[in-house]
Parts: sequence; structure tokens; C-alpha cells
Amino acid sequence: MRDDAEPPEDVAGDAAARADHAARNAALTLALTLPADTVLYLLLPLHAAAFGVSLPEVGVLLAANRLVRIAGNGWVARFYALGGPRTACLLAAVAAACTAFGYATLSGIWPLLAMRLLWGLSFSALNIANHALPTSEAMGAARRAGRARAIVAAGPMVGLMGGALLSEVYGPRVVFAVLGAAALIAPLFARRLPSHPEAYRAEPAKFSWPTPISTWSFSMGFVLDGLFIFGLSLLAKATVPQGAAVAAGAAMALRYLAEILLSPVGGAMAQRHGARRMLIALSIACSTALLLLGTGGLLLWIGVIATVMLRALIQPLPAPVVAEAYPGPARVPALARQATWRDIGAGAGPLAAGLLFPIAPAAAIYVGGAILLAGSSLLLLKKDP
Repeated sequence: MRDDAEPPEDVAGDAAARADHAARNAALTLALTLPADTVLYLLLPLHAAAFGVSLPEVGVLLAANRLVRIAGNGWVARFYALGGPRTACLLAAVAAACTAFGYATLSGIWPLLAMRLLWGLSFSALNIANHALPTSEAMGAARRAGRARAIVAAGPMVGLMGGALLSEVYGPRVVFAVLGAAALIAPLFARRLPSHPEAYRAEPAKFSWPTPISTWSFSMGFVLDGLFIFGLSLLAKATVPQGAAVAAGAAMALRYLAEILLSPVGGAMAQRHGARRMLIALSIACSTALLLLGTGGLLLWIGVIATVMLRALIQPLPAPVVAEAYPGPARVPALARQATWRDIGAGAGPLAAGLLFPIAPAAAIYVGGAILLAGSSLLLLKKDP
């Protein structure tokens, strides 16, 4: 035996340190490129005429990036795995900066639609990296995912608040020019990512029923990314009719602030008690908080704050659950599949909210969402194969 042989725990520690470094750089890349997309959700509905589009076309543009991800997540995951994180994220970061400058300069449905489709594919690569790299090493995966999620959330939070204030003075176009300039920094962090390919097991194209984690991902997207966020914006606009951009921006930024503060806590809790166990418990607690949103008065605001906080605790947990259920070469395709189901839910949620809120009581809508989320959470008691 060699005297200088490295102890196994040191090897594991080095691997964990490399995973920490890669996860941090992937998170910084996404934090610098994501604000242009989140601010578009804020400013495009308020300034549709300035972009040369109608309100129905606004809906198409805001949904387009998710629709292309539903179709393209599998392809992007394969490209990511075979080309390596560095190549995929470098291309995605450059493309994301181009889309931000596109929002600053282009008008009309077709040019802006091209930018939204390009962003959708770019986000798919960056999103896969921000799930795959924190879980590339089992030791500390949940805690690492929580820290990465907090870094990512910082970008949209600053972008939303700064963008809302800038738009009130200079208009929406200047905001996206500033965000495009910030996105140009992202490739510097993408260049530091690992260049080696990821293990990848191609899956044959076939119809199959969604697994428990896929069902939960759809419900998470539908209820918390769709119904809840849609209703939160309406609540902010109704409460503060003057300065709607600032009010809506503050409401949307609140959830990212919660992720900065609480996602590391959620990751640490999952590291100690188990990611799947915590995901089930926190999701059911979030369902309970949703029931308060239709009450009005103080209870409504307690429900809003509790839902935002619980959502932030949940954010880092799905990737470690998927990585545990699908180890080795199955991990990246499974992460892409989970992201696709969440995109389907997050795309359907706002469409359903737009139809339901004008005709149905808010209490009934939130009760339905709470039942859906709680039911899908209980399905997680049965582990994926």
C-alpha cells in the first residue's frame, strides 16, 4: 500500500468541493441572465403598446418560452450531457444576453417571439445545470442546492425592484438594455464550469404515465408558479392602483427575497431529515397556507406570507429527490423530465387563472389548488422506480 494514498474521505471531500464550486458558478450564470425574463413578466403586460403587441399577443409571448422548453428539454439535456456543462452554459449565456437586448430594441409579435423561443432553450440548459451540478456529488447535495437557489434568486429580486423603478422614469426599453449589459458578465462564470461530458442514458420515446415526482412537479408549477403568482400580482395591483409597476414588482420580488433567505434553510433541513420527507411535509404545509388566501383581511396576508416562505423552503428539494431516485446516467434525463412537467404545470396555471379568477370566487380557486398540491404530495410516499 502506498504511504501517500489519499484517504477515501479526502477524495469525497475534494469531490464535494468541486461540486460546490461548479454549483456556485452555474448559479451565478443563471442569476445574471434570468432577470430579463422575470422583468418581462412585469413590464410587458403594463407596456404592451410600447413593444408593438396587443394584450392577447402578450399572453402568447409570456407562454412561448415554456412551450419550447416542454418540446425541447429532452434535446437540450442530451446536448448538455454530451457537450458538457461549460459548452452548454456558455452558449446559453450568450444567447440570453442577446434576448435581453432584443427586448430593448425589437417590436412586434414575430421578432419578440423569436427572442422568447431562444430564451426558452437557453433557460433549459441553465436550469438543467443548476439541478445537475449541485447533485453531481451525493455528499451535501441538498445543502448545496439550497445555497445555489439563494444565489439564483438574488438576480430576479434585484432586477424586479430596479426594473420597476427605472421603468417609471425612463420607460421599459432602457431597463432591458441595462439587464442585457449585466447578462454579458454571465459567460465569465460559465467558462469556469466543468468541461467534461455528463453520464447520460438515452430513453426511448414512448408514452408513459407520470411518476409521483412528475405529478408533484406538474402540481407545483400549476398551483405555486401559476395560480398563486397570478393571484399575487392581482392582489398587489388592487391594493396599490397608483404605481402599479412598483407594487407588482415588489410583490413578485418578495418571493425571490424569501428564496435568498430560506432556500439554504430548506436545503439544510433536507440534508438532515431527508429530501423526500421534507418535500412531502413542506408541500402539505403549503397546501394548508393556500386555504387562507380566499379568506380576506389579516388571515389572507398570513396565508400569502406563509405560502411565499414555504415555497422558498421547497425550491431546492426536488433535484436531490430526483437524483436519489435516478442515480448515475439516468440522473440528467430524469432532471429534464421533472423540469418539463413543472413547465407544463407553470404554463397551464396562468391560463387557468386567467379564465377562473374573473368568474369564480378566489376561495374556491385556492381550495382547488390546495387539494391538487396536497394530493400530489401524498403520492410521493410511493417512491419513483
